[in-house]
Amino acid sequence: MRFEFATATRIVFGAGVLREAGPLARDLGSHALVATGRDSRRAQPLLTLLHEHGLAASVFSVPGEPELDTIRQGANLAREKACDLVIGFGGGSAIDAGKAIAAMLTNDGDLLDYVEIIGRGRALARPSAPFIAIPTTAGTGSEVTRNSVLASPEHRLKVSLRSPLMLPRIALVDPALTCDLPPALTASTGLDALTQLIEPYTCSRANPMTDALCVEGIRRAGRSLRAAFADGGNAAAREDMSVASLFGGMALANAGLGAAHGFAGPIGGMFPAPHGAICAALLPHVMETNLHALQKRDSTNPSLQRYAEVAKLLVNSNDAKPEDGVAWIRKLVSDLRIPPLRTYGVTGENTSELVGKARNASSMKANPIALTDEELAAILEAAL
Repeated sequence: MRFEFATATRIVFGAGVLREAGPLARDLGSHALVATGRDSRRAQPLLTLLHEHGLAASVFSVPGEPELDTIRQGANLAREKACDLVIGFGGGSAIDAGKAIAAMLTNDGDLLDYVEIIGRGRALARPSAPFIAIPTTAGTGSEVTRNSVLASPEHRLKVSLRSPLMLPRIALVDPALTCDLPPALTASTGLDALTQLIEPYTCSRANPMTDALCVEGIRRAGRSLRAAFADGGNAAAREDMSVASLFGGMALANAGLGAAHGFAGPIGGMFPAPHGAICAALLPHVMETNLHALQKRDSTNPSLQRYAEVAKLLVNSNDAKPEDGVAWIRKLVSDLRIPPLRTYGVTGENTSELVGKARNASSMKANPIALTDEELAAILEAAL
């Protein structure tokens, strides 16, 4: 057995820990570029804390999922303002943008020198500028991962800027920041978190450290996602989902993912669909197809027993079978009103192209079993 584990240098978790952002940031720099989501006013409490502790701050709003040009613009602004620290405050888009901006502040050349697939894929030569990640959603786990997912509209693709040198210096996770999320966003981000626990746990690269994180994360998401959806002010449920998201981020970064994420990148690159909603729509069909394929072609694969463990955690019964876990997820997706993929313009005419792109996606390589093109097409069409 051999595995590695890397995550953010420091993780600070708990309701109210946002108030610690000022002194933590002051130890890393004097002028912060603060990457926020579409509404930068949500970051006002953070900006106030920074100013109270003597830091200057320049705000960079990321209106949607970050594109290559978004990162170039943010890096240019950070250089213009002489920023020596970057803070990502928001959902996965703001954190991914901040992470990539921090990397480009210290590395020469253009972004295309470093991104995968459409770029040259060169390794970063220098550590990123100090970066603090402060999530305001519970889904992506980007606060503890080593990559930034970026869209290239020109190529109709999402690609990654990836390096261990991009791991945040500090992940500041305050569940209270998620309490005002609307139900639809709670649902899609929460199911993204759950997908990012189930896929690493059942994937071909699972290891004992990520297993421990996934088991605890699945247990917490299973008991609390519905509660957070029904009552956004439920502090215990919000705390559970923030833990689940954090653990999912650490798990995916150190094990792998699977077919749901293998499809999510290509679909997100071609259609205006939120990442979490894509994963949620695909998850039950991916689980069901993987189970059938394993039972038919690789019945001794340990992932079969892992799907049984997932079912036991979700159903909260030691008698649960793998198929019970699939049924539980399917009902959850329905109860949380996750829209089908056709809502975003995906049709059967896109199946062949998406299957081809998904097959080559890095996430697909850790799926517990190699799926055929016919199986991949059936997953996609079932999610439409």
